[in-house]
Amino acid sequence: MTDLSGRVQLRKFVVPEIVFGLDSRHLASQYARNLGARKILIVTDERIQGAGWTGDVEETLKDARIRYTIFSNVTPNPRTEEVMEGVDIFSKEKCDSLLAIGGGSVIDCAKGIGIVISNGGEITDYEGADRIARPIPPIICIPTTAGTAADISQFAVFMDVERKLKFCVISKYLVPDVSLVDPVATTTMSPRLTAETGLDALSHAIEAFVSTGSSPLTDLHAREAIKIVSKYLPLAVENGNDLEVRSKMMLGSLHAGIAFSNANLGAVHAISHSLGGLLDLPHGECNAILLEHVVAYNFESSPDRYEDIARAMGINVDNLYYPEKKNALINALAELRHRVNIRQKLRNLGVRKADIPRLAEMAVRDPCMMTNPRRLQQYDVEVIFERAL
Repeated sequence: MTDLSGRVQLRKFVVPEIVFGLDSRHLASQYARNLGARKILIVTDERIQGAGWTGDVEETLKDARIRYTIFSNVTPNPRTEEVMEGVDIFSKEKCDSLLAIGGGSVIDCAKGIGIVISNGGEITDYEGADRIARPIPPIICIPTTAGTAADISQFAVFMDVERKLKFCVISKYLVPDVSLVDPVATTTMSPRLTAETGLDALSHAIEAFVSTGSSPLTDLHAREAIKIVSKYLPLAVENGNDLEVRSKMMLGSLHAGIAFSNANLGAVHAISHSLGGLLDLPHGECNAILLEHVVAYNFESSPDRYEDIARAMGINVDNLYYPEKKNALINALAELRHRVNIRQKLRNLGVRKADIPRLAEMAVRDPCMMTNPRRLQQYDVEVIFERAL
């Protein structure tokens, strides 16, 4: 990105220490020791415990004689009250570090616990960007889904049930200390969850690539993520036990996460957050349904960038006219969504036409909307909702 004088604008770029590879989850105790942990709060959920991944981490900590306690009362779209419950346990058990093993909801909840432990108050006090004054306790993340990239990003998203609002907290202090990216831990995802989280990763990459906050550094990662996810997601849905394919999807998610954490997102996520807040809908599924409609609406603002996205997906647009290029990309996104069996529209998820004005009002205030390539007003967002309904 350049300014009006042609000079390259300054961009900050932050990532955690990343260990990528099969069985890297077993390094949890080594990194806990490196961070000086004496007692860890493991944040997880019942599904991950049932799959055995939490138990694997417990064994590594026991072998290293590192004390821990477990907080597993985390639901999809983590609630503010769950964060505060985790804060109480962290304090009562005299923990000094965090270890999150799970999907984006678990990792965001752990980040929220860390925010309040270090800064006090309620998690709702930190809504928005750069409102955290002090670093959170040391945190190690082990992601069990290939899509959210919460394990490497400076974002966390929480559900305020009372306000029926899903809100973002954004800060460099939320970038984890270590991410142990283990493809093995994704093999217990269902085909449905694989599809939803994979299309979330694709949304991250596409929105980062066209973001007004993009840079050459983020472009490298976003473009690579688009290539990988569009190729390997159908294969991961078809055979979730293929570790090579699972590794590719984790790599794609990692690239997408690095891109969006440093470039921010756009209208897909802003609108999806409003749906999650008001109606408590699955984040990945909402992104999947919305993506092609937002791309159609944004295309004219960054046609060259969207052409590059089409090429990264393997679409030959070189000899096509402008409308044909746009349609080719939109059709490819719809085809990929159908191929991984996400075929619903928003109305199938319970969204009503009467909900649209309020949803649109919430979406235009979301911080992700600030870097959307096309400046959208509430009317524009209502049109996108109606097309996706």
